[in-house]
Amino acid sequence: QVRLVESGGGRVQSGGSLRLSCAASGYTYSNYCMGWFRQAPGKEREGVAALYLGGGSPSYADFVKGRFTISQDNAKDTLYLQLNSLKLEDTAMYYCAATASWGCGSWYLEPSRYMYWGQGTQVTVSS
Repeated sequence: QVRLVESGGGRVQSGGSLRLSCAASGYTYSNYCMGWFRQAPGKEREGVAALYLGGGSPSYADFVKGRFTISQDNAKDTLYLQLNSLKLEDTAMYYCAATASWGCGSWYLEPSRYMYWGQGTQVTVSS
């Protein structure tokens, strides 16, 4: 059973930065796609970024390109999301997700493709 635990959320002023972490366990191989998603109150969950653990370029939602960076640390079994130049509209609960796959293109920004989810970490951006 794959287990995902997010951390690193908090309150930050507009223009600031945060780094989210997702500690993963319960999987053996690298054929997993892992993603970051977010959900603001009253809105649907949306994909932010996705990365194939076996290698390759990450995918990003258009609204975060150039501001957010997804990365992995294989030694620590941890996925990261670096959030820079945060805006008020980035306020949301951020979730880490994982699913077994043989690739991880932009279509893996769709939440329904993922089997395993963390509990989320709140990011609040204030003016």
